[in-house]
Amino acid sequence: MLAILLAYFLVSFKFIEARSLPYEILNLTGAAGIVVEAGSKKDKQPMVLNIVWALIALIVIVQIIFH
Repeated sequence: MLAILLAYFLVSFKFIEARSLPYEILNLTGAAGIVVEAGSKKDKQPMVLNIVWALIALIVIVQIIFH
């Protein structure tokens, strides 16, 4: 969760760009952490939301790297 909040803070205060590798890595790692935590508690809603969040971040990371 801290990684996602840090990403939001950094973009909001223009320390990094929204479509940047650091931003997307923070989103991916934050979402993955929440997926693990929610999965261990069998809490499906945050788990599904963060699986989608992580997939979006992963797609953008691949686009950044290969374009």
